[in-house]
Order: sequence, then C-alpha cells, then structure tokens
Amino acid sequence: MTLRIGNASGFYGDRFSAVREMLTGGPLDVLTGDYLAELTMLILGRDRLKDASRGYAKTFLRQLEENLGLAQEKGVKIVTNAGGLNPAGLADAIRDLAAKLGLDIAVAHVEGDELLPSAERLGLGKPLTANAYLGAWGIAECLKAGADVVVTGRVTDASLVVGPAAAHYGWRRDDYDRLAGAVVAGHVLECGAQATGGNYAFFTEHDLGTPGFPIAEIEADGSSVITKHPVTGGAVTVGTVTAQLLYEIAGPRYAGPDVTTRFDTVALEQAGPDRVRISGAKGEPPPPTLKVCLNTLGGFRNETTFVLTGLDIDAKAALVREQLERSLKDRPPAEIRWTLARTDREDADTEQGASALLRCAVKDQDPKVAGRAFSGAAIELALASYPGFHVTAPPSDASPYGVYAASYVDASEVHHTAVLPKGDRVEIPHSEQTLELSDVEEPALPKPYTGPTRRAPLGAVVGARSGDKGGDANLGVWVRSEEQWRWLANTLTVEEFRRLLPETAELPVKRYALPNLYALNFVVTGLLGEGVASQARFDPQAKALGEWLRARHTEVPA
Repeated sequence: MTLRIGNASGFYGDRFSAVREMLTGGPLDVLTGDYLAELTMLILGRDRLKDASRGYAKTFLRQLEENLGLAQEKGVKIVTNAGGLNPAGLADAIRDLAAKLGLDIAVAHVEGDELLPSAERLGLGKPLTANAYLGAWGIAECLKAGADVVVTGRVTDASLVVGPAAAHYGWRRDDYDRLAGAVVAGHVLECGAQATGGNYAFFTEHDLGTPGFPIAEIEADGSSVITKHPVTGGAVTVGTVTAQLLYEIAGPRYAGPDVTTRFDTVALEQAGPDRVRISGAKGEPPPPTLKVCLNTLGGFRNETTFVLTGLDIDAKAALVREQLERSLKDRPPAEIRWTLARTDREDADTEQGASALLRCAVKDQDPKVAGRAFSGAAIELALASYPGFHVTAPPSDASPYGVYAASYVDASEVHHTAVLPKGDRVEIPHSEQTLELSDVEEPALPKPYTGPTRRAPLGAVVGARSGDKGGDANLGVWVRSEEQWRWLANTLTVEEFRRLLPETAELPVKRYALPNLYALNFVVTGLLGEGVASQARFDPQAKALGEWLRARHTEVPA
C-alpha cells in the first residue's frame, strides 16, 4: 500500500500551526519535521552551554502538546530531528508530556551522531558542536519496534523520509535505487513549503496565499508523487519540485550515509493538479566517510548602518569611513567590512528614496573592541561628519558569532544507535558496500539554440533557487522547454556567470549540468566566508543570490 509521508517543518521557527494543519487536512501515515539547519546546531550548542538539559527544539514539544493526541487518534507516526544535540532529553520530555496528557505513546530515539567527546582524537579541533550526519536505518529500526514517535539528532534531512519508507516496505541495505528514490522525495519534502510554491521564482503564475506543506506518496519501488492536502494554498508543479530539487546540492552525485543518489537520472512528470511524479532515480553505494557538522565560536561582531541622503553620496561615504577608522586606530577591530548599498534615486519624491545605506560591520575576539568601543565611536560622529548624519539603530554591545565547517570521518568512528521504546539499544551497522565519491563525466552539450534573442532580464526565461553550504553558495537555474535548454546550456557558462555576478569573479565556481531537469547548478566556493553565523555578507545564506542573477540583463530567447 502506498505510504503517505507529510512534512510540517522546514526549519526551527517554521509555521507553528503546520503540524495541526497536516494532521487535519487529509490522510497521512507519517508526519516528519526538519528543525536542524547548520545555524540551528550553533544556536542549540549555545543553549546547551547555559543548561546541559537543553539542546533540543523546544518549539516541537509545544506543537506536540496540542497535537500528540490527534496524531494518535489518526494513527500517524511522527519522525523528527528536533532532538538536535539532546535526542534522549527530548524523548524523555515527550514521555512526560504523554503521561500528563493521559496518552499511551511509544517513544524511541536515535543517537550516536555526537562526536564532541572524541573531536580532538579525530582531528576535528575543539568545536562547540561536532555531529556526524547519520542515515535512515536507526529510524527504521525504531519504527519496526513499534515507535509512535521517533526523535533523532543530526541525521541527513532526507533520512526522515527514507527511514519510514525502508521500514514500511522492508527494503534491504543494498536496495540502492529504491533508497535513492526515497532520498529524492525526502529532499523535496525537507524544506516544507518551498516545494509547494514558497520562494518560487515564477511565483506570479500561482495563487500562493498560505501554501500547504508537501506530501510524498511513496511506492515500493522508491518512486513517488509529490502533492499537498486539498484546499491549501500554493501549487505543486514540475517547476516547484525542480526548484526544490536544485536547492543546496552540488553535482549529480548526491552523497548520503546510506546511498549516493544520482540526480542526473531523476525524471519529473505532471501527473494531475498539484501532483508531480518522481521516477527513475538510480542509486550507488555510499562513500566510506560520514560528513560532520562542526560549529565553533568565532568571536564577537557588531555593525552600524549610516544613512546617506541626497547629493554627494560617495563623498559622504568616504568622509565617514575615514573619520571612523581614524577614531579606531589605537585598537582597531580585527576585521572591518564596509558595504555601500546605493538604494538612492535621483530627484526622489521621498526622503527614503533619496537615501543610500552604508554598513560597517566589525569582528574581533574581544567583545569590548567590537562592542561599545566601536558603536560608540560611530555615534560620536553625529554632529561632526556628513550633512544629514543619522544611523538606523542606537549603539549596541557586540554579539558572539559562530563559524561553521564541514569535515569527514570514517564511518566506523560513529556509533549509530537506535534506542527502542522499551529502552533496548540496537547498534546500527554502517554500509558494508561503499564507493568513493567522484564527479560524473560532464554530459555533452545539446545542439545550440539559433532562434532570435532580445535583451532582457535572465529571469524572463530562467528560474533559480539558491542557498548555502557553510561558506559556499549553491545556485541552481532551470528552464522549461528543450529549446530553452539548448540556449541555457550553451550560454550560461562559468565565464558568463562570473560576468553577470561580479562578486564571484575571483572565486572558484563549478558548473554541473542536469539535462533531465533542464537545469544547471553552480557552486561558488567561499562567497559566504565562514558561513551564515559569521554574517560575512549582506545576504549571509545566499538566499537571494539566484534572484540577483535573474535580474541581470543579457540576450535571452525571444
């Protein structure tokens, strides 16, 4: 029987009501929730420093307080990575909650991702958090033991879907094509409403409203249909699913702890209103290593934004920059970064429209140097600098920032363990078959497009979705016809990409082609510095990088 898996969270802070909406909107077998972005692990690490009993997503517990009885009544299993750095603690809290509510609920959890005690031995330094990405088989073991709720720590996002599918259909460890199909479905579901029209490049083509959360109807062969509950907002189309498939990936080989999925084999088909069929996914053995998410405290940061209005914007910016840096010369912050956003317009009919924003961001190991010593010096210029001086916020203390890095350890160093509802502990073996990761041979370019062109924004033809992986930015673009693909594949080279986005001109850029999706994916190494928590860039997670690319003008098919 088809397994219906829904998602109710794409990040820690997503729509609180989504759990109830998914449980009441239509039939489901399993409800998942993804709460763990790279930045979230840092937030939970800082929580745990204050209180060792914390380290999990407290929002999820509040959602369960309203909905645990409803899930039991509907017969819906719940699988979530909300356990964060303390899955055992969250599992205990859920048991206490169930007792308070008078519910008989079987709770299990998955652990073993925590590598902090052995970080130095493994060559990982002295991080605040160190967590390996586990796979799906611990989740599957918990569900086969009768768990109603399964809590994990750091597993791959797709494992929340792969685990229930593997348990339901009795898949083997070497059923790589089936596992790959479930990974693709999990990758589509993991970011919630991004699969149902949220953050979609061609959003004007749909009535977005409040988009429903996605559902994957998974078959025994690993194929699936992506849909949503009826009478919910948004849309499920080949375009919305393509956009999510391209989100935060690199090359055609998508490595995981259980299977390496070949994204260049995936086929999409519109199978009805708000129904997209995913088929054809091929899988290969996983690599012998597991990825590790490392977060460290990098120091302290602060910023001041000066408002520059009217004439002589560049001269005003130069003046205040010279004045502030001179006032900090006795003990300058370790890093000072200036950014001028020319949001002003000539002969503007509003003051805001006549103003530009000059942002000064600083970092230092000393909170005093990055704190009031900096922000106070900026404010002291108020009556002694450019005409019209004002800033967007009062002086402030520095705040700590984190640094994210990815590392890899041999899978044998990680003890993946399922803790079953009655407390039994089951060690989950890692894959016996492994295959070192390597790039796929670049596919041949299609025949060039020879039709007429016109100068217009790239986004008149191209969709895009972008995001972050640590300090790197991922930007996927796609088109919607074979003819447009012939143009895109031959036109948007790495050189043209760098020309359109000058910020990437001096950085390593790699292009990957996915002809089955009429798509290209670009990975820009180092664009985001030390990752989102370090706030190194105006758009620190590169969420709008794709929209900047779409706004750039070039010759597009007429």
